[in-house]
Amino acid sequence: MSWWSAMNAGVMQQSAELEPERGKPLAAKVPVTRPSTARTWLKAIELTAYIEDEPTRLFADVVDDWAGKQPDRPALVSDGATLSYRALAARINQYARWALSAGVGKGDTVCLIMPSRPDYVAAWLGISRIGGAVALININLVGPSLAHCINVATPGHIVLARELASAYAGAAADIAETPKLWSADAMLEGIDDAPLSAAERRAVTINDRALLIYTSGTTGLPKAASISHRRILNWAGWFAGLTGAAPDDRLYDCLPVYHSVGGIVAPCSMLRAGASTVLAEKFSARNFWRDIVRFDCTLFQYIGELCRYLTKAPSSELDRAHRLRLACGNGLRGEVWGEFQARFAIPQILEFYAATEGNFSLYNVEGKVGAIGRVPPLLAHRFPAAIVRLDPDSGEPLRGSDGLCCPCGRGEPGEAIGRIGTADQGGGRFEGYTDAGQTERKVLRDVFAKGDAWFRTGDLMRQDGQGFFYFVDRVGDTFRWKGENVATSEVNDAILQCPGVVEASSYGVTVPGADGRAGMAALVVDERFDVDAFAVELAGRLPAYALPVALRICDALDATETFKQKKQQLMRDGFDPAIVGDPLYAKDNETGAYRRLDAGFHARIASGDVRL
Repeated sequence: MSWWSAMNAGVMQQSAELEPERGKPLAAKVPVTRPSTARTWLKAIELTAYIEDEPTRLFADVVDDWAGKQPDRPALVSDGATLSYRALAARINQYARWALSAGVGKGDTVCLIMPSRPDYVAAWLGISRIGGAVALININLVGPSLAHCINVATPGHIVLARELASAYAGAAADIAETPKLWSADAMLEGIDDAPLSAAERRAVTINDRALLIYTSGTTGLPKAASISHRRILNWAGWFAGLTGAAPDDRLYDCLPVYHSVGGIVAPCSMLRAGASTVLAEKFSARNFWRDIVRFDCTLFQYIGELCRYLTKAPSSELDRAHRLRLACGNGLRGEVWGEFQARFAIPQILEFYAATEGNFSLYNVEGKVGAIGRVPPLLAHRFPAAIVRLDPDSGEPLRGSDGLCCPCGRGEPGEAIGRIGTADQGGGRFEGYTDAGQTERKVLRDVFAKGDAWFRTGDLMRQDGQGFFYFVDRVGDTFRWKGENVATSEVNDAILQCPGVVEASSYGVTVPGADGRAGMAALVVDERFDVDAFAVELAGRLPAYALPVALRICDALDATETFKQKKQQLMRDGFDPAIVGDPLYAKDNETGAYRRLDAGFHARIASGDVRL
C-alpha cells in the first residue's frame, strides 16, 4: 500500500475525531456550512501526493493541462486585462522564450519589478520554467532599500514596468552590479507563444529554485528566501484542497503579488483547481465589496488587519450582496472574527499560519474562533511542530540539564518550531535564504535529541488541549515589566476595543532606573477619543502591569503592505519629548490617569522622582 493510500484510509478512520466541535453557530445570521473536515484534508493530501513522483513536472505544466481542458475559462482577471487559460499558457511560453533569447541560464536570477496584473504571474512562471530564478521585488521600495533587495539577489536581468522606472532610477547608484534592464511593456514583442519544443526545454526539476521572496523587513532589511518549484506545487495543492476550490470559483486577491500569499498561494491555488483569480492592484476598504460583487467572487484572500479595516468601515448595502462562500487568510484576531463573519455573512473562514521560508503550516479548517490551526493527528508524524520555552530576558530557548530544549505545557506560551527534514523522515524542508549566515540563525539544533534540527519561526504561540495553536506575539515583541511577561499583541487587542482608537501599535521601551521594558502605545485616534475615558476603559481590560506607561498620538502608523507594523523606530524614539514631536502622555500611578508629558515631567521620570 502506498503512503497516500494508507493516509487515505487513516483520514476516513479519523473523520469523527477531526469533525468540528458541536455547539452554537458563530452568529445566527451566518449559515456555517462546510464540507466534512476529514474530506477537506483528504482533498489537500490528494492534490500534493504525487509531486515527488513527477520531479520534472512544474506548475507551468499544470496551467498547460487546464488550457487543454478549458481554454476559454478566465484564469487571471484584472481591470486592465484578462488572461484565459489558453492565453495564460501562451504568455508563459513567451516569457520562457524571452529568457532563453536573453541568455538566462539555469539558476540565473531575474528581478521582477511590476505592479499586480495577470502578466506578473505569467512572467515568473515562464522565466522559472526554463530554470531562471525570479526575485519578486517590492514595488514600494525606493533608494537604498530597493538597491539592497536587488543586490542580495545578484541578478543578471531586471524586468521593469514603465510606471516604476523613476523609483529604479533613484536606486541605481546603490546597485552593486549592472544588470540588463528590460521593459515589461515591450519585451515580448515578436516572441512566439507556441508550446516549447523539446530542444527549448531545460532539465529543470522540483528541487530547483524558482523564486526569491523577501521577508517583510519589519525589524531590519528584508531577507531573500529561496522558494523551489516543489514549494510552489505544495502551496498550490494544499490551498486548492483546503479551500475546496473548483473551476466555477473566483477568488479576489488584493494582496501584494511580490509576497508569498498574494503572489503565489492565492493565484496558484485557483490555477491548480482550474478556477479564476481576480487581481486588484491594492487593498481598498472603499472598493472592496464593490469589487467582490462586480467580479462575482466566491472566495477572497486576507492577511493581517484587512478584516479589521473592513469591520471598522461604514456599513453599505453591498456588505451582504455577494456570493462569497469562504474567506482564507492569516492574522484574523479572535475579537474581530465573530463581528466580521456575522456582519458580512461569510459562511466559512479558513485561518492558517505559515511563513514564506517556514517548514510547516497550520490550518484551522474547523473554524475555531481565534485559533490559527493545528496539525491533524493523521499528519503529525509527517510534519512535527512543537513549542519550546524561552528565557524571558535573552529570548533564547531554555535547556535542561541534558542540554536539550524544554517543551511547553498546554496553555504555556513559547516559540513555535518545526522539525527540519523531509515528510518521509518526519519533518519539513527549510530552503533558507541567499545568505548562509541568516539561514543558520533560523536553525535550532539539539532540540529534543542530539543532532536534530528545527526551524525557528520567531513566533510565540500556545496550544490548547485539543491541539489548536494560538498566536501570542513575535519573539522580541513580548517584554517583561514588573516581573511579568507582557504580549504586545494582547495589549494591542485591548486598546483597539476602546472608543476613538482607529489604529494602535504597542511595544516595549526602556525606562531610566527600571529593569526590563515598560509598555508604550502609539495611537491614531478620531474625534471620539478622550484620554481620561481611555484610561478607565483600558484599566478594565488589562492587568495593571500590562497597561502602557506612555502614549503617543500619531497622525498615521508605519506598516508594511501586508499590514505588519514597523515598531523599531517607535521603540528607538521612546517617550522623550525632545525626540518625539507628537503629543505624549505618561501614566500617573497615583491616579491611574494619563498626564501630558512635557520636558519637565520627563526629567522627573529620568531622575527617578517619578516612578512609572
